Formats: sequence, structure tokens, C-alpha cells
Amino acid sequence: MTVKESELKKVPPCTTQRSLSNYLLRDHPDENKWADCVHCGMCLESCPTYELTGQEQHSPRGRVYLIQSVAEGRMEVNKQFMDPVFACLDCRACTTACPADVDVGGLIEEARGQIRQAIPLTGWKRSVNKFFLQGVFPHQNRLNMFGNFLRFYQKSGMQKVVQKTKLINVMPQHLVEMEAVMPEVQQPVRKKFNNETVIKAKGETKNEVAFLTGCVMDVMFSDINESTINVLTRNGNDVSIPKNQTCCGALHVHAGDRDTGRKLAKQNIEAFQDAEKVIVNAAGCGCMLQEYGELFREVEPEWREKAEAFSAKVEDISKYLHDTGYEKPKAELNKRITYHDACHLAHGQGVRQEPRDILLDIPGVEMVHMPNADRCCGSAGIYNITNPEMAGAVLESKMENVPDDVEMISMGNPGCMLQMAVGVQKYGRNQKIVHTVQLLDWAYQKEEGEK
Repeated sequence: MTVKESELKKVPPCTTQRSLSNYLLRDHPDENKWADCVHCGMCLESCPTYELTGQEQHSPRGRVYLIQSVAEGRMEVNKQFMDPVFACLDCRACTTACPADVDVGGLIEEARGQIRQAIPLTGWKRSVNKFFLQGVFPHQNRLNMFGNFLRFYQKSGMQKVVQKTKLINVMPQHLVEMEAVMPEVQQPVRKKFNNETVIKAKGETKNEVAFLTGCVMDVMFSDINESTINVLTRNGNDVSIPKNQTCCGALHVHAGDRDTGRKLAKQNIEAFQDAEKVIVNAAGCGCMLQEYGELFREVEPEWREKAEAFSAKVEDISKYLHDTGYEKPKAELNKRITYHDACHLAHGQGVRQEPRDILLDIPGVEMVHMPNADRCCGSAGIYNITNPEMAGAVLESKMENVPDDVEMISMGNPGCMLQMAVGVQKYGRNQKIVHTVQLLDWAYQKEEGEK
């Protein structure tokens, strides 16, 4: 079903009574989120899926129309509803573009929750979802085992054998591309600092913060976590790593599993209850933590106040350093760098200039502007796995905007880092993919080495 532009202009105003009557399952989309949408079309140019398809149901206002249509009884929760909702990247660029700040991302996630209650996953998709999202990510011991396997796969020579003999080609092409750029897996920081309740500041203690190490982040990007700790302690912060913390739940909520999202949220709220500030270095995780209150809007509302109090403490590492002041490094890196805005950092958290300022404060760094820097790269959680064709098209468009004459592409989200690394390899580029906090840490390390 293609929703025509002329149909959008006929949408009747919604009322609370009508909206609630046709979402029979719990945790329904919040009618207040679409109440201000007048279907003006200001969002269209910001939407990667609309740009690629030209279809109204793959635009932000088209998806809002569909969600409202179900609420008002003009449509059912079926495949025609499901496909456009799950084809959304949830990049939040439409909310940035919207003059009324309509929370399309929140509506999409709530609609996905309705779909997964009405149309549960089956077959291999259900098995993969259950194994990874239910069986691995929420459990630290299993994550460590998964990380150990990946380290063995890389260090034993198995990876080279699999690649050289083309055994890897039994996998879908998009997974082959991701495997080829998988970072070197190292020891998780939670294991490395297991016996330290607090990692003390280097020098005078100015602040005390808690650090969310994440699940995928600590397994595949533990070097970035270590850089984060180094930078925080270098700038006078005592850093605690609560042992009972868990996965943020972003991937679960994106997939429509809001029950598991709430379960993980409650565990993190309790794990960080004594923290004054919670630092995050992954844009997707930070955005999810800041939106915990929405998970308890209708279900278990007694948790909402706790969730909102927790969310108020969450801050991205770049914003925290920028706002509290950080020591500008003295050593030069002498690199030409461009910056990619992770969607859930720029659009989700409104953090844009802070990481750029940090990069500009590193001596020798020459910043090169990337056109459409806040355009999605196609990672979008696990969208590049579940929707590889659309994700690949979005990535191709993104790579066309990456300047040719830069040595590094900096960003603040692990999913983007993997996706952009695929793009660099696939399109014959040679840029190194780095996290913003890594560059600051490297400058500090070089400064120490020069003393």
C-alpha cells in the first residue's frame, strides 16, 4: 500500500479517546507524539529512505500517518503496516528538521513494540534474535565468552584460513564485508579493572563519575573504553565501573522488544543509583539511556520517575569533557581529519559542536568539512544486518560525501565505526576510522612520551 500525498492532507484530527480504542495491545504509541504533525513535508529531504525510494510510506510523515491510521481504526497492525515501520532507520533526522519537533523516532519504536506483540518473529529470525539479544547481550559472562571466541578466531590464524579458503563466502555478502573490517578484539575493560572499585584520577580529584562500558562496546571496542577511562582520569575524574550494569537495551527496543528493554533499564537504574554522573561513549547507548522514561510511560509507570532521574545523569563523553573543561594536549598529531555525526549523538542528543571543538583543540589536527555530516551511514543499530540492501544504498550515499584528502574519519558510535569501515574498504578508500576520544588520548600519550 502506497500512501499518496493527497491522502495525508485528509487526516482528521486525533482525539485521545479514538487513539486509545484501536491499539488493543499494551504500550501503544503515544498520541501526543503525533498531535503536532501537520504533514507539511519539511521532513522529507532529511529522510534517507524517502530519498532512496521516493515513496510516501517510507517518509517520516507517511509513517506518522500509518501509525495514526491504526490508532483511528483505518488500518490494522499487519504486514503493510510492519514493512514501512521496520524500514525506518530511526536516525531522528526528521525530528531535527521538523518545526514542531514531532518525535517520529519515539513513535517508530512504540509502533514496533505493537508489531512484535501482534506478529512475533518466527523461524531463523526468531532463533538469531533469541540467541544474541536474549541469550548473549544481557549476560556479562556470556559476552566475555563470545569475546574470547572472537579473540581466538583472530589470533589463532583461523580468520586468515577462513578468508583465504573462501569459506567465509557461505555467509551473506554484507556479513562478509563486516567480518573483513572487524576490529582486533582485546580484553574488556570490565575484566581488566575487575578488582578496582574506583579508578583514581591522575592528580587532584575534581569530579566522580560512573562509566557505562556497554556490551558490544566492551567486547569489540575495549580499546576505546580504555581511552575513555584514560582521558577521564587525566582530567581529574575518579571513574567507577558498576559491576551490575548491563546492556543499555537499545537494540532490543529498536527491534520492538520493549519488555526486555524495561528489564535492562531497571537493572542499570539500580546499578548506577549512587552515581552523580553517568558517562557514555557510544551514541546509541547514550540516547537510549536518556530515553528510559518513555519505556515506563504506560507500563510500570511507578518506575518512570526513577528512570527520568537516571536519564538526567547521562552524558556523552565529548559533551562532559567540553562542559567541565579538559586539558588541551600539547603534542601534535598532524592529521587531516573529517567528522561524521552519529545520528543518535547529533539528532538524538543534540551533541554536535562539542566533539568538533575537542578535535580542533588537538595541535596539528586539520579539520576538513564533510558535506551532510549528520546524514545516516546506514548502520542504525543492526539495520545493516536486517535491511542490508537499504543500508548499503545509504552507505554508498554517505561515502560520496567523505572528502578524498583526509587520513581519518572521526565519530562517536561503534555501529557507525563498523559501517564506515565497510564503506572505506568497499569503495577503495584508505581512511582510518577513529573515535573522537581516541584521538585525544593518543595526543595525551604522545605528550607523555615526549617529556
